[in-house]
Amino acid sequence: MKALVYNTDYENNYKLVERKKPEIIDPKDVILQVTLSSICTSDLHIIHGQVPRANNDIVLGHEYVGKVVEVGSEVKTLKVGDRVSANCETFCGECFFCKRGFINNCEKGGWEIGCRIDGCQTEYVRVPYAENALDKLPENVSDLNALFVGDVLATGYFGAEMCEIEADDIIAVIGSGPVGMCCMMCAKVMGAKEIIAIDIDETRLSIAKEQGIANHFLNPKKCDIEKEVKALTGGRGADKVIEAGGTKATFEMSYKIARANAIVGVVALYEEDIILPLPKMYGKNLTFKTGGIDAIHSKELIEWIAEGKINTDFLVTHTFKLENIIEAYNIFQTKKDDCIKIAIEP
Repeated sequence: MKALVYNTDYENNYKLVERKKPEIIDPKDVILQVTLSSICTSDLHIIHGQVPRANNDIVLGHEYVGKVVEVGSEVKTLKVGDRVSANCETFCGECFFCKRGFINNCEKGGWEIGCRIDGCQTEYVRVPYAENALDKLPENVSDLNALFVGDVLATGYFGAEMCEIEADDIIAVIGSGPVGMCCMMCAKVMGAKEIIAIDIDETRLSIAKEQGIANHFLNPKKCDIEKEVKALTGGRGADKVIEAGGTKATFEMSYKIARANAIVGVVALYEEDIILPLPKMYGKNLTFKTGGIDAIHSKELIEWIAEGKINTDFLVTHTFKLENIIEAYNIFQTKKDDCIKIAIEP
């Protein structure tokens, strides 16, 4: 089968190669035929050498949907032929952290797929602890509808959830990329009164406006963000801030635009150490929450999609066949042609 493999011996550290079809290793495993996958910024971090825990010579990718083609002997709730969305995290469901919902820190898993074991940018993938990681899709939810349930949409939920949203909250979301827009959508469903979208990319702000997922749209290159946010919030600052930008500048912005006693939820990934300037923030009494997503709300997200409360289809701006995935990576990395997300077909 064809597979996109991360290997430091390859040019640019990745290459489309032939690999053996995976087999059941553990009785809790399932083998999926990948029907649709995507490329994530985390995949770029791996090929750029920014994920030390990533194993060499693994198939990339962790954002996907598929069809069950083989089940392990202990798998009871899934059967051959089931259409499923897949969690980006592997979790046992039984350890200290899993029992508390902290599946990112599972003692037997965490982010494994496409990082430490073979991922989904291929034709078939082995899924450990499959009954935890896979969710059946109802007939009115297509593969495209569910493509982002297990990662980018789960991250959006995580970001909004960290903010403990209340009915009168005005939420500022820094970064209108895929994660930022998913944060906006989830915050809206959770009851935020108003959402402020912030980005330097006018195209992405326009998309957020067209999709009706925010109320205000600010570009730091065109206005004083602190001044504008205060003007929109009665001079106080945002009740909650979600930082999905991932730069030193966007992190600094997050605590500057937050009102006193606000929550700042950080879902961004950074390529450098970020300093928390406590003296500058003294007296604002801010609460910071950050970390890898605990993607435990897949069933609820699928219900939201099925009920029409949320739709992420618009995030897919490009579609490629697996055989052309190298070209897809080039476009995703450079954001060519206003690329947001790419769907990879088998």
